[in-house]
Order: sequence, then C-alpha cells, then structure tokens
Amino acid sequence: MIPETLPAESECVLHGIGVSPGVAIGPAFPLSYRDDSAPERSLTDDEIPLEIARFESALIETRRQLVDIHRGVLQSVGPRSAGILEVHMMVLDDSAFVEEVIRRIHRSKINCEPVIRQVSTQYAEALLKVGDAYLRERTADVQDVTRRILRNLCGQAAGDLRDLMEAQVIVADDLAPSDTALFRKDRVIGFATDQGSSTSHTAIMARSLSIPAVVALGGLCRQMIRGETILVDGTRGRVILRPSASTLAEYGRRVKSLREWQEELTHLKDLPAVTGDGHRIPLRSNIELPDEVDEVLRHGAEGVGLFRSEYLMTSRNSVPDEQEQADAYNQIATRLAPYPVTFRTFDLGGDKFTDATQASAEKNPFLGFRAIRYCLAHPDFFKTQLRAILRASSNHNVRIMYPMVSSLAEVQQSNDLLRAAKAELRAESCPFDENIPVGIMIEIPSAALTASTLAGAVDFFSIGTNDLVQYTLAVDRGNERVATLYEPTHPAVLSLMAMTIRAAHEHKISVEVCGEMGGSAVLAPLLVGMGVDELSMVPSAVPIVKSVIRRITLDRARDLAQKALHLESGGEVLTLCRSLIGEVAPETLELVTRM
Repeated sequence: MIPETLPAESECVLHGIGVSPGVAIGPAFPLSYRDDSAPERSLTDDEIPLEIARFESALIETRRQLVDIHRGVLQSVGPRSAGILEVHMMVLDDSAFVEEVIRRIHRSKINCEPVIRQVSTQYAEALLKVGDAYLRERTADVQDVTRRILRNLCGQAAGDLRDLMEAQVIVADDLAPSDTALFRKDRVIGFATDQGSSTSHTAIMARSLSIPAVVALGGLCRQMIRGETILVDGTRGRVILRPSASTLAEYGRRVKSLREWQEELTHLKDLPAVTGDGHRIPLRSNIELPDEVDEVLRHGAEGVGLFRSEYLMTSRNSVPDEQEQADAYNQIATRLAPYPVTFRTFDLGGDKFTDATQASAEKNPFLGFRAIRYCLAHPDFFKTQLRAILRASSNHNVRIMYPMVSSLAEVQQSNDLLRAAKAELRAESCPFDENIPVGIMIEIPSAALTASTLAGAVDFFSIGTNDLVQYTLAVDRGNERVATLYEPTHPAVLSLMAMTIRAAHEHKISVEVCGEMGGSAVLAPLLVGMGVDELSMVPSAVPIVKSVIRRITLDRARDLAQKALHLESGGEVLTLCRSLIGEVAPETLELVTRM
C-alpha cells in the first residue's frame, strides 16, 4: 500500500506483490479506461430496435477483437495463455447475459451503456457470493468483457498499448488479460497495478511473456504522471518512483549481472541435472498440448512428467474419439522418444468441466465429482482414453498416471479397466507396451497417509503439490483473503511428502514432484535432499533448476532436508532454503519472485 500523497520530487519506494520476476526501468504510462462517457438517456419506442442493433454490433466487434487477440497470443505465447482469452469469449457468448441486456433495454427504455453496466455488476456480485474460487475469479472476466464492449460502444480506441512508440512501464488500477495480450515486449517492459494477485490471469500472462510485474500496490495509478521514471522490481515485489542516481546505478549493475547469468543458463540445455557428487535428477516438463513439445526440447527437459490430457477437450462440444486421442498421444511420445512421457488421465471436474462433459454444477466441486471419480463413474469413457494411451505406447516411453486418488479401491478399479483395455487391443492385434508403467498422483492427504498401501499397486508416485498444499491446509490459494496461508513449506505438507517418499522407496518405486514446488529453484535442494527422484515443471523453469542442482551436493541437500523437517514453521524452512541458494547460486534469487 502507498501513502495518500506521494513526495513531490524524492525517490519513493512502494511494496506490493511480485508476480513476474525481473527489473524494468522506464517512463510511466498510466492507463485508464472511461466507461462512463455515455450518460443515461431515454429512448422512444422507435429507437429501441436501433439501440439493440447498436449493442449487437458492439458484441460482434468485441468478439472480432478477442478472436484476433487469441490468434496472436496462441502464436506468440502459447496455448495455455491463449486459453485465458477463450474464457472471455465464453462470457461474451453467454446468451443469458445478452438476453438480459436486451430485455432491460426494452423494459427501461434507456440506452445500452448503463444497462450493460447494471447487468455486469449483477453478474459479478452473484459470482462473488459463490463458494467456489474458480467461479469467483470469473468476475474479472465478466468485467473485462464489459469494459471492452463499452469501449466499442463509446468509440474508444482499443489499440493504445499496441501503438506505444517507445519502451514504457504500464501503470494501471488493474489490467485485463485481453489488455496484457496486446503487450509488445519491446514496448511494454514492465507493469505495476493497484489491484491483482499472484494467481490472477494477468499475472499468469505476465509470467508467460516474461515481463516484470508487481501488483496490489494500492493507489499508485492515481498518483502517477505520464513520462515520470518508474522502476519495477518483480523479483522483490517493489516499485520505485523517481529512482535516484545511486538506485539506478545499483539496479544497472544487477541487470547487467542478471543478463550475463541468463546467457550462461542457455549453455546448460544439453547437460544433465547432476549434483557435484554425481547424483542425477531427471528434469521433465508439464505440458497441456502437443504444440508445447517444442518448448520441452528447447529448454532441455528430459521428457514430460505431466501431460494434462483434459486440455485436449478445451473449447470442444464433443469428447475427442479414440483415434483423435491416440494420434495426439503418439505425436508427443514419438517426438520425445526415448525420453518418457507421462499422460495423466482426464482430470475433469473442479474448475475443468468442459462443454463436452455436460456435467452439472456442484456446490463444492474441488471436493466433489472430479478426476478419477468422474472417470470411474463413466467406464466406457475412461477405457477409451486408456486404449488411446496404450496405442501410443509401442515406443516403450509412455507412462499412465491416475489423478486425485484417495484410496486403494480407486487404483484397483482403474487397473481393472486398464487390463480390460489391454485384452481388447490384444484381440485386435494392436501393438502396445505390455509393461507400461502405471502411477498415481499423491495430492490428497489420505493418499499420502496410505502411501505404503498404494505403493504396492503402482510403479511410481507423482506428488501434486498444488492440491496437496491446498487440501492439507484447507487454503484456497486463489482467495486473496487466505492466500498468505498457502505455504508449500508448511511442516504438515513436508511431513506428508516425506511419508510418501519413504513409502515409495521401501517398495522400490520412484517418486517425482510435478506441482509448482517441482519448478522452484529455491526449493530444489530441499526436494533432492528429501529423496525425490525426478522433478517436473513448466519448460521455462528447467534451466534455472538445473543450474541449482549442478551447484549442490547430495550430502548438502540431505543435510538441508534433515534440518528443514525439524523446523516449526514454513517461514523458517523457506529462510533456510533461500540461505543455501544465496551461498551456492545467488543469481538465482534475482530470477524468482519472493515466495
């Protein structure tokens, strides 16, 4: 938060949340939108059809803009970020929203701008009251689409960000994902916003674009003057207004050193992640679509530790058939051979129901009918996917993984279906890997607590730390009110992970970490020391994690883990981990946001 009035000339340091690491220094470009430029006016009966046509024209233009932005993001950033824009188009295509606006124009006989604002506010307030965090986050999508429709109605230019003539730092109350998608990295070098969180769509987009960003600054936008020098430190969550000469010199040295080190990271691509005393930790990638294989190869990952197969169903009205799935799986496995590829079976439900599944809403979907529960309730649907994965396994580099397992019975039922799928393919003389490895995700405390029992039924474990942390601590990390309680290093979480690792090794099966902890350079030594066999992460995180692993020894990592497991708070564990990184790879702390 910042003071009500900033000092007129002196340097001023503000603190927020760093959501995308790095440093940006440049002139400020305060960004604000006026959606109140059209006051309320009465309509005659003859004017109502014309006003509705005006509204519908704005909808068409808004959809055209979003499709154009989506296409550009898909090509320049990738499918995961482009998927955010698909959510916006779904809001725009919501017939209930459109019909309510038209109905109110007829009823109230006023122009569409105030009506759109009323309906949008009503929808946003309804979503905020919903218990589900995913639906609450959709309020930002509704507001973004509303702003865009209003700007088109008012004739405001939507291309300001694309028309920037020089490198600048964007300052705004908030930024919508569709605005962030317009950023040109050579012109928008950083951004700072009054609102936002580390899990917002805008933050995700900033990390995808590698643009330094700080959010949750309070009243910054109201105080900024266009062209005034601003420094954004996305690593430390710090914004400096009117930085002094000494501050600029200090950051100049940091930026130069950082660039040199980033250049060094590129030379690690073809080197293994091996500790100084010869202990190797394979680094794999988490991906969602076949197109992302290029990123896996470019960053030097050794295969895929998590392929989120449910994203094959994104924006579809029907489930992909067996052949479509087999073709997609085979494409990935063939391109990455001989490296392994782990296909997680459909993790539908929670925030991932699609039009194709036509599932009903639930009061608490994250604790409901999802993932392995949904698949086992639809055995034909599940077996189709298992057959498709098996058909792609003839290169012997494919693994199957079941998500959200909570009991041995679920594993046994899933394996029964897998055996049935194998029998069918044998009868059809279709080749597949008879010994295909089968694993489960440990992301529910009950699975960790019964890991010794589960280990006897599978070939590997994969710890999904994102959900394990949330379910263990009863914390929704997307809820800003409790997000500070989301602690991956909490003693309870580490205890469950240690229990899982111990059970896996007692049964001579491997264990990997595929949640966000797996891609944390700061936590990599801790995980190695705890006995994790493999790490899986977003492709871009591979070089920095590899660099850290190559700078430690297994003995040093084990010593760190032993100390960490006896500490009483997550904060103490994190401090211990950062201290080690500060010794062996201090440059790393410049490339990661404060945890």
